[in-house]
Amino acid sequence: MDLPFDGAISAFLSDEAPDEVRKAIKRADKDEILNPAYPHSERMSRKTYEKDLDKLQIELAKMQASMQSSGQRIAILFEGRDAAGKGGTIKRFRENLNPRTARVIALPKPSEAEQGQWYFQRYISHLPTSGEMCFYDRSWYNRGVVEKVFGFCTDEERERFFRQVTPLEAALAGDGIHLFKFWLNVGRAEQLRRFLKRESDPLKQWKLSKIDVEGLRKWDEYSAAIAETLDRTHNQITPWTIIRSDDKRRARLNAIRTVLHGVDYAGKDKKAIGKIDDNICSSPEIWDA
Repeated sequence: MDLPFDGAISAFLSDEAPDEVRKAIKRADKDEILNPAYPHSERMSRKTYEKDLDKLQIELAKMQASMQSSGQRIAILFEGRDAAGKGGTIKRFRENLNPRTARVIALPKPSEAEQGQWYFQRYISHLPTSGEMCFYDRSWYNRGVVEKVFGFCTDEERERFFRQVTPLEAALAGDGIHLFKFWLNVGRAEQLRRFLKRESDPLKQWKLSKIDVEGLRKWDEYSAAIAETLDRTHNQITPWTIIRSDDKRRARLNAIRTVLHGVDYAGKDKKAIGKIDDNICSSPEIWDA
């Protein structure tokens, strides 16, 4: 029995992918980084990754315990192109946390009733209460990028979003919510390689959608929408952190470190957390798309 989208990604690679992308995928070794601008030529070793991740997950557990007694609230937004590693990064954050107070918000397309609401309404209803942290697997920034690229919103609706989003986020921060905004950036060849793996794995084909396949053809449109969104919504109160995610392991570790360094909690061990790799994490001002 054919599974959904079986062959669509392979067909794109053969017929439509740029030559440099096709060649990079064809000649690459398993652990080779395909993006020549990435600061490392190979992926982090599993042994080093797991050693560092263990330390960080202990710190996350300490942070969660401290939050529950102090009443702190954390909301983390994960944005990026399809297959940038958002879900896998969230999974590593939550792996050893109490899921009751470390919730994932991954909303489907809006219902008819939600379409008639204020745009932010269905998102803010999931914001954390005292002692909670929430992980948004895509957030209100859908309007800035995905909805723009696919024509799911009007230009007027998008402009209204840009006028409202910064004051809204400032209000959340002013109310004491720790708001982290992560943009996971993946190179074009690496994104396609990940899609090919999903296409060939019956256990992962559910991750593919028509939007993913159509989005492969809209790389430049995505790039323009991403650049504009980051430029218009990055600020000192609620800044963006760009995470280069061609190596998922480095991306996950540095995302966790960014949160741990950004929150005060009892028993914090800065040595165990380690330094953030500035070559992997940066602000939009110095990010080279």
